[in-house]
Amino acid sequence: MKVQGKQTRTLWLEGSTVQMIDQRLLPHRFEIVPLPTHRETAVSIRDMWVRGAGAIGATGAYGTAQATLEAPDTPDEFNAYVDAAAETLRSTRPTAQNLFYGINRVLAAARAELPDVSRAREAAVATAEAIADADALGCQHIGEFGAELIGQDWGISTHCNAGWLAFVDWGSALSPIYAAARQGKKPFVYVDETRPRLQGARLTSWELTQEGVDHRLLVDGAVAHYMAWGKVQMCIVGSDRIARNGDVANKIGTLALAVLAQHHGIPFYVAAPTTTIDPLCPHGREIPIEERDEDEVLLIEGVAGNGELAEVRISPEETRALNPAFDVTPGRLVAGIITEVGVFPATATGIRQALDLADHGV
Repeated sequence: MKVQGKQTRTLWLEGSTVQMIDQRLLPHRFEIVPLPTHRETAVSIRDMWVRGAGAIGATGAYGTAQATLEAPDTPDEFNAYVDAAAETLRSTRPTAQNLFYGINRVLAAARAELPDVSRAREAAVATAEAIADADALGCQHIGEFGAELIGQDWGISTHCNAGWLAFVDWGSALSPIYAAARQGKKPFVYVDETRPRLQGARLTSWELTQEGVDHRLLVDGAVAHYMAWGKVQMCIVGSDRIARNGDVANKIGTLALAVLAQHHGIPFYVAAPTTTIDPLCPHGREIPIEERDEDEVLLIEGVAGNGELAEVRISPEETRALNPAFDVTPGRLVAGIITEVGVFPATATGIRQALDLADHGV
């Protein structure tokens, strides 16, 4: 996608260093941060320098490849080092299925070449690059399939950021919107601000501005008003994990949006690559929900009058907060799951069909 007219990926590998857009600084500053070791890469996931299912998956894959480049030369020591690094990367965030997919794919590729450590390193790097390339291409296909569902001049509601910044390129929920815009359909996007970290306000609105897609930012509770007045024809959101029965985990607030859409007769779609599906998870109740620090709710960051980034408290000093990062939307509320291999019902049968068609041989 574009930054000031220049094609840019969310992250990539240069030698043994991961280069990444620091999403903590957007939309006020655009900076690339170098991550020279798997430990810094793990911190970038944990502290949300990078976020979004596909981008986290690619980061986990790159971090595991970094570990193989750092590891000792003897096979036993190599294995022990890489296993420990993989566990460090896995422990960063519990919900996003793509993280575990990326780490496990790179581990498997490296181990298949042992005891030749040199070949194991080459295989790890090649697999991580293939995962990133497949993520970008898959999201482009999501855009192509999803754009077929979008009508001329439609109002589309979305939540959080499931765009290019949440993947290596193109994104999931925003990819159909970008594709429709390039087809001349002129979609209009209602962007939920997405409390508490404001990914909609800070990231989605920035992306849409870069792409020249017309949009307006809403407080999270405002979209029902526009639905009631017939302004919204469709909802598209992303996902961090999809259970095999079609239940969907996504950013907190997604469930409320799905309920509103059902009440108003508006189709609610989930866009995600098949790598987001967890075939070992039977239903949404089994998806681990990350609980993040309460300060994300109690404090807010923005640009002060002097132009500097500042953090301020928005509640009484004594107030405590709850901060679940995700919620689960039942598959019965989802009109369809838009994947890189087509659009499928959010049911056990639909999930099986998507997985059967998907090629994970990266």
